[in-house]
Amino acid sequence: MPVSRRRRRRSAHRGRQAEMVIPQSRPRRNIWYIAASGIIAFLVIAGFVVGGISFQGRDSGVGTHSEYVEGVGEQQEIMPSRIHVPEEQSVDYSTTPPTSGDHWDWWARCGFYEDGLADERIVHNLEHGNIVVSYNLPDGPELDRLREFMDNFELAPSWAVTRFYDEIPEGTVALSTWGVLDTMQGVDEDRIERFFRHYAGTLGPEFPNGAPCTTSGVMN
Repeated sequence: MPVSRRRRRRSAHRGRQAEMVIPQSRPRRNIWYIAASGIIAFLVIAGFVVGGISFQGRDSGVGTHSEYVEGVGEQQEIMPSRIHVPEEQSVDYSTTPPTSGDHWDWWARCGFYEDGLADERIVHNLEHGNIVVSYNLPDGPELDRLREFMDNFELAPSWAVTRFYDEIPEGTVALSTWGVLDTMQGVDEDRIERFFRHYAGTLGPEFPNGAPCTTSGVMN
């Protein structure tokens, strides 16, 4: 049976539509997909790079030096072991306050401890790059001055454990981080700040950029 002209025109029109639609749509979507993926990948990588740079900088809340700086405290010999010992077991340390050594499983949260903390507790903080401010000050202006300074110092909430410590002479403040110790009479705010600016989060052997004492818990 012969095909009518109308059917022939309809079939030819459908054929032309198929030729026009199929080859053009998919490649265009693929091009846009590849371009969008490339932009997203670039932004992610750039974010990591910028974040890494700022984390290392002074404004990131991490100290500027990863080793002892002459004149900023005194360097101490590192004790040969830094293992965990059972809770409440005492450890003999080579310095007072300690600057390295064995310690308990749990470290202290950042804060101001008027009733003191055990050496074995805070040495774990030192291992994480925290700074321990030990004081033996009577109630009065000097103690108030220390508390006010630590309450307002921006590095303290992440890196400072401040504790009463009667193993040092009355009137003394001692700053300790892993392998470094500084002692002073009374509260020298500039000296305390300089110690933190240099060493906060940088000298502990556990982590390259320290582990802030914003939480407490068990960690190697």
